[in-house]
Amino acid sequence: MSLDFLLTSLIVIASPGTGVLYTLAAGLSRGCRASVVAAFGCTLGIVPHMAAAIMGLAALLHASALAFQTLKYLGVAYLLFMAWSALREKGALKVEKEVGTRSSLQVITSAILINILNPKLSIFFFAFLPQFVSADESHPLPRMLELSAVFMLLTFFVFVGYGLFAAGIRNHVIARPRVLVWMRRAFAGAFVALGAKLALADR
Repeated sequence: MSLDFLLTSLIVIASPGTGVLYTLAAGLSRGCRASVVAAFGCTLGIVPHMAAAIMGLAALLHASALAFQTLKYLGVAYLLFMAWSALREKGALKVEKEVGTRSSLQVITSAILINILNPKLSIFFFAFLPQFVSADESHPLPRMLELSAVFMLLTFFVFVGYGLFAAGIRNHVIARPRVLVWMRRAFAGAFVALGAKLALADR
């Protein structure tokens, strides 16, 4: 397992997408247990993206360089868009108190739907994953399954960390919303750095 893959995955996973926001909201509004359940649901939501990508990536690895470059720069454009959005979206991490309780099934269902509709995952699996599978790989499918499983495992633990952290600082964050502003700025910088790295990457 390459260090580049692990670092890239961690940056993509930790960036403030819909799954992260949902897990943060679960921790902030309903506590530790809800945040872990939300993290599990978001991880399950990765499976459709992974399956769809793997069915086409094996052929893409040996296809034209133009197709690969097109997907790569689509990923760069999306990362830059996310950096801009992280800076411009006010109130994206706003926590609102909910009335009543939600079952674990409801939390998981919502989390799965959120991640299924998350374009960041599609961009990752279609544009980023091929860069970590050698062009002369004799059996690319098992390698892609391995990388995807590691990505899912990292997603679960990172999201759990987010959720437990959010639950632990619930009162502090609600009382000091400027903390969320600085979080968005930090993630915007990470988006730009990752986009620059991807733009300079070769097939």
